[in-house]
Amino acid sequence: MCYDHQRSFSSDELMSSRNIRSATENAAVVEDLRGRLAETEARLAQARAREAALSRQLEEMKRFASVMEILETYLKRRFHEQQEQVARLLSPVFHK
Repeated sequence: MCYDHQRSFSSDELMSSRNIRSATENAAVVEDLRGRLAETEARLAQARAREAALSRQLEEMKRFASVMEILETYLKRRFHEQQEQVARLLSPVFHK
């Protein structure tokens, strides 16, 4: 076999080559992770903003429901008062 034409690499040269490739790959992985982290942080910010908007909307709906309950109670009371008033007004007519 002819080994004269081929150059043998020392272990230091092989390690150096691997380290350069590894550093390049690591840099690419780090850059990819940074991009993914930025995307995740952006989605998290959007989710927090949506949560805040939904919380405000929920509070508005609770206030609305509370007002509606107050109105319902008031209207029921007025209805019963008017029923009693009509009954009192018609009562003498039926007793005659």
